[in-house]
Amino acid sequence: MTWQATVLTLFPDMFPGHLGQSLAGRALDNGLWSCRTEDMRLHGLGRHRAVDDTPFGGGAGMVIRPDVVDAALAASQAGADVPRIYLTPRGRPLSQRDVRRYAASPGVLLLCGRFEGVDERVLEARGLEQVSIGDYVLSGGETAALVLLDACVRLLPGVMGSEDSGVEESFSEGLLEYPHYTRPAEWDGRAVPDILLSGNHAAIAAWRQAQAEEITRERRPDLWSAWLDRREKTGL
Repeated sequence: MTWQATVLTLFPDMFPGHLGQSLAGRALDNGLWSCRTEDMRLHGLGRHRAVDDTPFGGGAGMVIRPDVVDAALAASQAGADVPRIYLTPRGRPLSQRDVRRYAASPGVLLLCGRFEGVDERVLEARGLEQVSIGDYVLSGGETAALVLLDACVRLLPGVMGSEDSGVEESFSEGLLEYPHYTRPAEWDGRAVPDILLSGNHAAIAAWRQAQAEEITRERRPDLWSAWLDRREKTGL
């Protein structure tokens, strides 16, 4: 079955964006996944198709109305069993575990906010997951939606050339990935680590594991702490 991405947005022309290129683009052309955009402005109110209004309580900016979002959700052709996700900096941080869950689903429905965001009532009433791609603010949810789709599409069967490509990479086992090297064996006075030229696969695997642990400990102490806790609980 084709993995179906449905995107509710005020800017449908932003999709599929860069996902129309390279591996994701070929997978899109081959029918491994599809991207349907639905313009929320079609559900806007009045002659000018207004989708937003001023926030109760005052403050700068505008808020997308709950009735507009609800109408867009109701008109969506996304299946009832797909995750429904609102991209927002107020959301839970997106993780590789989330990405695997979304990729294993029939597809996803993504709601892209603009302005100051979306009225909270429709998010609560319709049970949307609130997900963030990082601790920063974008102009809208479309860029975040493309990031989430990129992460999911590459995990779909048949998209990557090697099914092993998604196994030994950052976050797959809770650690950052080990460093990679290729030809030439010496460049700019820097040599490839001797262990990688040894042909000793067990020693290479041990070196890569040690490198992954060290890099994670130095760069992401949050991941390192979680990995140590999990290792202690599982005894591995």
